[in-house]
Amino acid sequence: MMRKLMMVAAATAALLPAISAQAQTAPVRSDAATEAHVRQILRRTPLIDGHNDLPWAFRQGYQNDVHGVDLTSDLSMSTRLHTDIPRLREGGVGGQFWSVYVSANMSQLEAAKATFEQIDTVKRIVAGYPQTFEIATTADDIVRIHRQGKIASLIGMEGGYSIDDSLGLLREFRRAGALYMTLTHSKSTNWADSGTDAPKWGGLNPFGEEVVKEMNRIGMMVDLSHVSAETMRDALRVSEAPVIFSHSSALGVTAHPRNVPDDVLAQMKDNGGIVMVTFVPGFISEQVREWSSRRAAEDARLKSLNPGDPDRVKREMDQWIAANPIPRATLQDVVAHIQYVRDKAGIDHVGLGGDFDGVDSLPVGVEAVDAYPRILAQLIQNGWTDADIRKISGENMLRVMRQVESVAARKQGERPNLSRLPQQ
Repeated sequence: MMRKLMMVAAATAALLPAISAQAQTAPVRSDAATEAHVRQILRRTPLIDGHNDLPWAFRQGYQNDVHGVDLTSDLSMSTRLHTDIPRLREGGVGGQFWSVYVSANMSQLEAAKATFEQIDTVKRIVAGYPQTFEIATTADDIVRIHRQGKIASLIGMEGGYSIDDSLGLLREFRRAGALYMTLTHSKSTNWADSGTDAPKWGGLNPFGEEVVKEMNRIGMMVDLSHVSAETMRDALRVSEAPVIFSHSSALGVTAHPRNVPDDVLAQMKDNGGIVMVTFVPGFISEQVREWSSRRAAEDARLKSLNPGDPDRVKREMDQWIAANPIPRATLQDVVAHIQYVRDKAGIDHVGLGGDFDGVDSLPVGVEAVDAYPRILAQLIQNGWTDADIRKISGENMLRVMRQVESVAARKQGERPNLSRLPQQ
């Protein structure tokens, strides 16, 4: 299955910073009794994950046929999917933001159409399994649905190019149920710089600021995963509502440009936002990040030496990979990022955003959506309290959503901006 991370890896190859400290590689196994205690906590507090790409997996692997596989079955042995209902239940998931990602290589108009199709896919997944899923559009919805024993299903857009530089389209996506939008993906838009592309604007340009303001007005969370550090800082300056990072980790632990720098983590306290730590190996393991950088350099070298001979490039690249096997990230790497974000931003500003079904590989011990109790049990063994676990699991996200809803309610009397980006 084609995975969206391939695009990010190609875009970041020339931009990766120097190596910082080496990541720990020993997997951690948590005590079964502690995991059972975590599950008790998650019966009362909904675990809300910020980013899952199952809709994209259906688009790529099953032509958007949501019945192409039976989600009521454990699919771990029969497919490459990280997500199914038994493993969601085992993981204690109470609320899931389903990503409606489409490729940044599409034209903006194509992306707008495809994103609406992906929203339809989410709604058809939910309709296909009504005993398990229910659409949520507010924090209160999540609480109610979780109490009913179902998994609250929320929609998050990934890539601001899908609005085709139109605030009108932005509003229509919000009406369709999208609760957040990443301002960029792997490429910069016409109004915001990506963290994995050459800068155009030094952050947000004036229209980008209007996008953030309109998102505040309509109650759509500003998602800063994928954007440049300058875009993060501009959005924090402009936004009156808390921002989110739906699937990002800490730059101070792994020197990848998709991660959040320390000064931005510190600003979470004043903004009220949340950084939902992701599990992508190249973002959480310095060893994996460094290997990916060397692989990209070798690929570029082989292509320059063998123009017009892709078969030879592939053959020699396969030989290089065989001689230089990729290191494995582990659950301990995930825990290190969670702890770092807590230390820099505070316990009220950390969450979980796995990026399951959006990547080809995952850390040892974090192979699918059933991994959350193992992660949380390790945090308890590291000294986290039950109150801390409730916050990272769901309470922090519920607070952010309620604050975003409050800002939108206050702004309902404001006249919407009818403009779109002037033609370049």
